Amino acid sequence: MEKKYPATAEKDIIETVAKQHEYFKTGATRSCQSRIDNLLRLKAALTDHEADLTQALKQDLGKPEFEAYLSETGFTLHDLSMTIGKVKKWMQPKRTLTSLLTQPSSSRIHYSPLGVNLIIAPYNYPVNLTFSPLIAAIAAGNTAVLKTSEMTPACSAVIQRLISETFPQEFIAHIEGEVKETTILLQQKFDHIFFTGSPRVGAIVMSAAAKNLTPVTLELGGKSPCIVHEDAKLDIAVKRIVNGKFLNAGQTCIAPDYVLVHKAVEEAFLSRLKDRIVHVYGEDPKQSPDFGRIINSSHLQRISAMIDAQKVVVGGQCDADALYIAPTVLPVLSYQLLDEVYAIVDRLPHHPLACYLFSENQAVQREVLDNIQSGGACINNCVFHVANHYLPFGGVGESGMGAYHGFHGFECFSHKKGVLKSATWIDVPLTYAPYGGKIKLLRKIMK
Repeated sequence: MEKKYPATAEKDIIETVAKQHEYFKTGATRSCQSRIDNLLRLKAALTDHEADLTQALKQDLGKPEFEAYLSETGFTLHDLSMTIGKVKKWMQPKRTLTSLLTQPSSSRIHYSPLGVNLIIAPYNYPVNLTFSPLIAAIAAGNTAVLKTSEMTPACSAVIQRLISETFPQEFIAHIEGEVKETTILLQQKFDHIFFTGSPRVGAIVMSAAAKNLTPVTLELGGKSPCIVHEDAKLDIAVKRIVNGKFLNAGQTCIAPDYVLVHKAVEEAFLSRLKDRIVHVYGEDPKQSPDFGRIINSSHLQRISAMIDAQKVVVGGQCDADALYIAPTVLPVLSYQLLDEVYAIVDRLPHHPLACYLFSENQAVQREVLDNIQSGGACINNCVFHVANHYLPFGGVGESGMGAYHGFHGFECFSHKKGVLKSATWIDVPLTYAPYGGKIKLLRKIMK
């Protein structure tokens, strides 16, 4: 039975946000040392609660310990370590070029914190997608209110305990609850909202934010194609597609949603795909310790309703009581020309959150990257671009706006302030009235 959260009083939410605005104004979050100290506190707390989080992930999603560390706790701890080591450098103003018209002067970009942030996390990666944006928010000198998903009650309970034990509420606060609490939160004035979830809810968040002119970062979904070209190394392609698709029982926003296989290798690909699923999860994946579960019964019903038994290539079995859907492959799409691929991708919601291509041909790689607009991409792999903190991660078009991870996360939660510093050792009178015949010189400078 799914947990029903106690209602959080509207007054409590309003007071929490107000206290964060007041706390931010004190400047307590801004210094480099305070940011590092808070990140270190978060790292220690995550380390102390790692076992509890792993157990909660098993309870909420059936996640194996390996997946929990790879994509949740370990991922977050690695993010923290890198951020702690680099935040001082990130904070330094970046010198940039100065135009001739404004000489003599120098120009720099200063990074200032946005202020009070609302971070709304989804159910599928409740640890990673709560703490990764929080790490970036702290690194950029902000305060934050966290709202975790009501679908992951075990994880939310651990996160609530972790946050309340580690930080004062006026700095970092965690709000439990359901749609009502989220609605109340969205009515408050924040300086930035970071949302991860579906495009449908993303539109609601953006509409609510618009009433307060609040900037948003939206990490949404999008049907991500996986293209297997005729020159792909099939054994590697099959291993990596199975890994990317069935991680977290398929509940991954950047999982390959459908596969487009060149007709020349379609039969061989399908044969190897079936064999690989059995090799990884056994003849009965329900008994595998390495395969997770669907988040709840309503999601299971929605997914199982899409499975046409007449079109199943492999899998398709469901057990509603166990929240289990077997690793399932429906018919893949085949193509001969890449133009057919582009036409298929173009018919689906714009734009994919990710695009995956398996090909050894560099010309094909360049062509696909140029012709398919997607949030991110992998060549000869699936999903793993998210593991590189040096790459921005985010969507484009209907799959989202804004990006984060590493320095890009620091930027996401910062305002880039352009600062011009003019010299006083000389005063160039060009732009002062009376203008007289100065326009000739102005035209030369500004041409």
